[in-house]
Amino acid sequence: METTGKETIWDAVVVGGGIVGTATFYKLQSRFPAKRILLLEKEAVLSDHQTGHNSGVIHSGIYYKPGSKKAKTCVQGRRELVAFAKQHGIKHDVCGKVIVAVEESELPQLEKIHERGIANGIEDLRRITAEEIKQIEPYCTGIAGLWVGCTGIIDFRGATNKMAELACALNPASQVRTGEEVLGTTAAGATTMVHTTKGRHHAKSIIFCAGLQSDRMARADGAKVKEQIVGFRGDYYELTEKGKPKVKNLIYPVPDPRFPFLGVHFTRMTDGSTECGPNAVFTFKREGYGKTDFSWRDSWDALTYGGTWKLFFKNMSYGINEYRRAFSKRLFLKTLRRLIPGLEMDDIAPGRAGVRAMLLGADGEMVDDFRIERRGSHIHVLNAPSPAATACLAIGEQIVEMTVAEGVLGE
Repeated sequence: METTGKETIWDAVVVGGGIVGTATFYKLQSRFPAKRILLLEKEAVLSDHQTGHNSGVIHSGIYYKPGSKKAKTCVQGRRELVAFAKQHGIKHDVCGKVIVAVEESELPQLEKIHERGIANGIEDLRRITAEEIKQIEPYCTGIAGLWVGCTGIIDFRGATNKMAELACALNPASQVRTGEEVLGTTAAGATTMVHTTKGRHHAKSIIFCAGLQSDRMARADGAKVKEQIVGFRGDYYELTEKGKPKVKNLIYPVPDPRFPFLGVHFTRMTDGSTECGPNAVFTFKREGYGKTDFSWRDSWDALTYGGTWKLFFKNMSYGINEYRRAFSKRLFLKTLRRLIPGLEMDDIAPGRAGVRAMLLGADGEMVDDFRIERRGSHIHVLNAPSPAATACLAIGEQIVEMTVAEGVLGE
């Protein structure tokens, strides 16, 4: 065991115990079983923010630009995640989904998505007719659609915890510490000092997977990040016992290419519940899941950033409609009825919410692809929105390869 004085020198410290950080911890430990690695998470449990509040969908990779990091890692990561779930008994179901066009104007975008799916190597993908939509989802109405058979659902919290367990089993000297928030770093000769709410740690290398706090953590580490994380809250409704029979598995609309979100959809979860949503509204607190949650710091950072206002002005009508739906069950139901016309008010009840971290440029454009950058022996995952949970094992593998190629950890 290498120490400096009485303090352990960790070979690597991973900051952030969401599924991306934990998958990176697992992948690093798998490649370097003799290395001492520390995973730090500020919350009392792992996967308590974006991972634990997302839709639980194993994404196929159909939506993403061919050749992009999202497209490559989503397809690779999905296959590896499903294999991992099968091997380790993680609750999941590769149940497939339908993407449904309800208007003629949506057909060109549906065809574009189909072409992207073919280019990205999506298996079990085919065009379906209005009649076939009814056969798959009897209460859903559309004029054409896509069947995406490799899409599924999974318990992402369970997967995260299993990865941490397996990593620690590979080397009992490695650790997962929850309830310990990283405050910043300082150089300490050949190592870096990681300062936390519970003390400090010497590290030869650091991998930051800080999600909603990724830009702040990068700046606290001395990295120059021009963009800024802006949070968007997504509110869900849940189908009541009366409404549940109207959805079998997953139903998605054709996404509007003018906006960066997939639109309100229906998802059967691994616990047997069925969610519908989310909307997408600017949040005044990065880690706030209530409609009125507020943070002075988060609000100040977002509203004094020019990119936020440019985004607002570019999407003014869309944003207003999203906010109206956030506070109106009637309007939310109206949107859901585009896909399931027979849905009634007592078929849905208010559900949970999640917050999505988006890296936003000063021009008001969201950084679309994953972004991982290296600064010396430090690696920062700066942008990992959906489908990062699906792609987590592939992202972790990419980070391992970066550490090898740059000699950060060595073989």
